[in-house]
Amino acid sequence: MNAILINENACLEACTLYFYQMKKIQALYKHRFGPLAVLALVICSISFITRVVLLIKSWPGLELTPLRFIGIFLIGFLYDLVVWSFFAIPVALYCWLMKDSWYQKKGQRILLFLLFFIIFFILVLNAGGEIIFWDEFNVRYNFIAVDYLIYTTEVLGNIWESYNIPLIAVAVVLATAMILFFVRKKLTASQALSMRFAKRSIFFLLFLPLPIASYFLVNNRFKNISNNNYVNELGGNGIYEFGTAYWNNEIDYVRFYTTRNDSANIKLLRNFLQTPNAVFTNDPLSIERKIKNDSLEHKWNIVLISVESLSGDYLARFGNKQNITPYLDSLIPYSLFFDNFYASGTRTVRGLEALSLAIPPTPGQSIVRRPGNEGMFTMGSVLKEKGYDVNFIYGGNSFFDNMGYFFSHNGYTVLDKRDIPDSLVHHTTAWGIDDEASFDYTLQQCDKSHAAGKLFFNHIMTVSNHRPYTYPDGRIDIPSSTQSIDGGVKYTDYAINRFLKQAQQKPWFNNTLFVIVADHCAKSAGKANLPVNRYHIPCFVYAPQLIKASIEQRLTSQIDLAPTVLGMLNLNYTSRFLGYDIYKTLPGNERAFISTYQDMGYLKDGKLVILSPQQKIKAYKPDFLTGSVIGINQPDTLTNEAIAWYQGASFLYKNGRYKGIK
Repeated sequence: MNAILINENACLEACTLYFYQMKKIQALYKHRFGPLAVLALVICSISFITRVVLLIKSWPGLELTPLRFIGIFLIGFLYDLVVWSFFAIPVALYCWLMKDSWYQKKGQRILLFLLFFIIFFILVLNAGGEIIFWDEFNVRYNFIAVDYLIYTTEVLGNIWESYNIPLIAVAVVLATAMILFFVRKKLTASQALSMRFAKRSIFFLLFLPLPIASYFLVNNRFKNISNNNYVNELGGNGIYEFGTAYWNNEIDYVRFYTTRNDSANIKLLRNFLQTPNAVFTNDPLSIERKIKNDSLEHKWNIVLISVESLSGDYLARFGNKQNITPYLDSLIPYSLFFDNFYASGTRTVRGLEALSLAIPPTPGQSIVRRPGNEGMFTMGSVLKEKGYDVNFIYGGNSFFDNMGYFFSHNGYTVLDKRDIPDSLVHHTTAWGIDDEASFDYTLQQCDKSHAAGKLFFNHIMTVSNHRPYTYPDGRIDIPSSTQSIDGGVKYTDYAINRFLKQAQQKPWFNNTLFVIVADHCAKSAGKANLPVNRYHIPCFVYAPQLIKASIEQRLTSQIDLAPTVLGMLNLNYTSRFLGYDIYKTLPGNERAFISTYQDMGYLKDGKLVILSPQQKIKAYKPDFLTGSVIGINQPDTLTNEAIAWYQGASFLYKNGRYKGIK
């Protein structure tokens, strides 16, 4: 009860302070630049209401103290003012440049009201978008929002299919009009005061340093006052976070993170990557090594299925009670199943980066999305050199997330929904065609390669487990019309079951490794900044005639899958992978990488080291079930290892040392 009273008092103090600031702003309405005060009132009010709504939504995950509670609103108020300073620029220009003789006319109000209607419309639309985005990802806007804005065909189509857009549009317009109606007199009050151009110029020049200072002096790390990620995110502002993500597509590791000597880093990485069958070159700044096995190479096919948003906790093995992955659950006893397998990031492109390049995440955007990513050393390029037919098969438009360009320039032939015959398609959404169609088309490609006497590597990326979560009717016991996540997961499980059963009838089945792995989890946020449970994903290697079924308990990273699968083939090749062949790696070296676009996590020996911009390093003892963390003293050894892996990956990529072997 005392804790509740303390929080109520803290809330009252925060609200009192907030509205006291609003009262001071109201005195400025009758000034020529009074519209700036009106804009501040509206922006701060909408942001305050949004913050309260998000706080209520995230209440079960919050770990609040009175100071943190007040901090959410005080720091949030700072970011709201920063956003105001940017939106205020066109308003300030209007108030400065407009002559008194025109500004004081009634007809001028049409332009002023139109300007404010546009701004208020953006603010209201943003508030609704932030709430929806929070429901999906439990964070403010980030790289995901930026990417979604770029790929309008898929995203706008997805929004149209998932929500009642006409109703939402009417609601946004009405809310915008209501706000404008309530502040109309405050806006027109600025017409009462005459002000010469010289004096207006002084006020404009006094205003101008505010957005300039906001741009250069404020960053989105100010809000991080707690180990609880919900607290930190609530203190932010979605529009500001969107701008930050947009301008920081790639973050230079050396400039923003703690560094060590490059030679020392590569030396440490070479030690970790040393295996009995690996011989390194003499270049001390290279991880290039020849993988040479004593026994013959296996001439096996590979089908790699990367499943959209397949969280580990969807499986019954990891506690799910909804029976939404019945087939995958039944497949575990017959597969090599990785019990402690972790995704590198929170986006499909980050998962595809890890699965193809076997490289730890580098700060900023995935390499799949960056310029200059051609000719990289990939799993596909290795197998292509071995004479395999290598395909990347995607049920959507491969333009999305630059997937088509990346894979087509790195050893793969890209086949997407434009290549898949309409006769195979049962259902279509903005994201692409149903998984059944993609799998049926994959079967055709496998048959084609086999008939030509060639081995094949087909990497499939599914799309059905994605909002709006609709799929062909009559497949599972959850109707498509419910548009539920559970339905999307269960349909993909059904499609994989159908695919493997059809594959069992093929002459190439007994000579094929089927690898099933998630690209990332469905949810990425939690109480901690990097909640480890939000990166735990399933991974299967199913080949009943080739691989002994077992449960692999060792900690494994998504970047380890490619070298491990190539190791199962006893493949001899020259490697630049930073991933491990888990069955050749010395015990005790196991580790995993988890990341956002800024925070780089290194998971080893039950500890988590996080490298962040501004040379920040923190260490934690994570709870692998809940994702919560307890701060610990920095373990020097693990810290140096974390720096070596992340700085080393950045160094190798930046210096062209992760390009393909000629």
